[in-house]
Amino acid sequence: MAVITFVRHGITNHNIEKRAQGHTQNPLNEDGRTQAQFVAKRLSEEQWDVFICSDLRRARETADIIAGEIGKPVDDFDPRLREMDRGKIADTTEEERVARWGENWKELDMAQETHESMRMRGIGFIQDIASRYAGKKVLVVTHGYFLGQTLKELMRDELTGSELRNTSVTTIAQDGEKWVYLLYDCISHLPEKR
Repeated sequence: MAVITFVRHGITNHNIEKRAQGHTQNPLNEDGRTQAQFVAKRLSEEQWDVFICSDLRRARETADIIAGEIGKPVDDFDPRLREMDRGKIADTTEEERVARWGENWKELDMAQETHESMRMRGIGFIQDIASRYAGKKVLVVTHGYFLGQTLKELMRDELTGSELRNTSVTTIAQDGEKWVYLLYDCISHLPEKR
């Protein structure tokens, strides 16, 4: 049985500003690095066979912090784990998009990746990993929207995979022909906000 644990990267200024990140190489902010340290400590309590990460900077920074704590380097930086390609709107806020292209910008061709393409990319990754690493514990650092859309497709449940929080931990496992959650969007490692 393949078991895959997904971690969303730590928070960035782009997250706070609601700026489309897509394939931008923006870094974690200070809070994101702190979140990554908390999730790294949590993940160090388990043994991992394989460690894979998106090749985008915010995920790589999160993975570097985790690697230092779990004592295992990242085995592969896989571009299939990238966030949705936002095309022309990458690195913009809604206000900037309206100012640049008008209120109906969503009706224009912004060269964004389709949901279908992103979902198939995610499913392809999961199938590949499940096949190559059957019986192994696989740790994956990726992106929130990409992961959410992948989970919607994998679980055949459009109510799942929404608003996954920064450094949340989600673990899935094969149960015969289907996949099940062992853990979903868990942030118990983060201190409560006061």
